[in-house]
Amino acid sequence: MNYSPVARCGAYFWFVCLLLMPFYANAELDPLADDALSDVSGKGGIYLSGDVSVNEVGGPVQNSYFGRCDEQDKKCGARFAYRLKEDGGWLVLDELRGKFSFEGLTLRVRSIDSGFGGDGEQFNRDVIEVGLPDTVRFKDVQFKLAASSTARPIDPGFHQTDIFGIEMQGDVIMQGNLLVFPDGNP
Repeated sequence: MNYSPVARCGAYFWFVCLLLMPFYANAELDPLADDALSDVSGKGGIYLSGDVSVNEVGGPVQNSYFGRCDEQDKKCGARFAYRLKEDGGWLVLDELRGKFSFEGLTLRVRSIDSGFGGDGEQFNRDVIEVGLPDTVRFKDVQFKLAASSTARPIDPGFHQTDIFGIEMQGDVIMQGNLLVFPDGNP
């Protein structure tokens, strides 16, 4: 079953909310007077920082294709496959592994009702805004970009052509926002 990126983002958002709920369940709310409230400003959303390690020694799936990183005849790391057309081939990130660190990734809902050369007024809906962190640190990150005949290497008729391999080390400066538009018609 395929879910849209917006549906996946929504699921992650609710999962994070459920994780944080026990911390706020015991919070006490005090009313603010109008004069005190006029001095308060804020924004809704989520601010995230973290370290994400992906398959540093090999993935959890071990079969004829995937294995531990010390097995020379096996592939090591995660695999992400995206089908470009309904009856077309697959774009693949294969053998993904390493560590990503970031601080300041933000998530919030933003209303688009103007801008975009007048298209915003026609759209007039909410989108998910992902605020990119200032710096992302990469440690021993590796992956291959490939074209594949199937999503999984164990599927019948599997054939993959590796386009190029990437190794990343160090810091990348990121600025701006990524807007995730919902599927469907407004």
